[in-house]
This record gives sequence, structure tokens and C-alpha cells, in this order.
Amino acid sequence: MAINEIMAALADETRRNILTILQEGKISSGELARQLNITPQALSYHLAKLKNADLIYETKYKNFIYYEPNLSILDEIIMWITNLREAGQCETERY
Repeated sequence: MAINEIMAALADETRRNILTILQEGKISSGELARQLNITPQALSYHLAKLKNADLIYETKYKNFIYYEPNLSILDEIIMWITNLREAGQCETERY
């Protein structure tokens, strides 16, 4: 897991909105751009950042590309943050 790329991808509100929309199921890039009210070029930029962080994956069907969240990476992030938080709590309890 490339935590720097993941955190950089999640730092942007548009990319977080993309992930929120993808929670409801896979969606085409055209529909995603319409829901976000952004240009296809802007969407392509954000999707590339999410793909580089391995937060989403794409599937092709006929002339369409559909996007879905990569739940295994999201689970890894949650575990990493949880472990970080628990380690911090243990450190606080020592003092």
C-alpha cells in the first residue's frame, strides 16, 4: 500500500465525492461526470489519481468504462489508521 499516494488522493474533495458516489455501485465515467457536474477532462484527471492510489478500478463493457471502489485497499487504510490510533492511545496511557 502506497500510503502517500492514497492520502494525497483522499485529500481532494472531488475525489472523496467520487468515492462516495461509487459506494452505490459501479458507474460509467459519463454518468459520474454528470453527477459531479464536472468536465470529462477534469474527471479523467481525478480518476487517474484514484487509480494510481489503487483506490478504484475500472472494467470495460462494449464502449463504456465503469468504475468501482477497491474495497480491499479501503480496508487496508482503515486497519492502518486504526492501528495508528491504538498505538497512540497506548502511548498516552503510559504517561
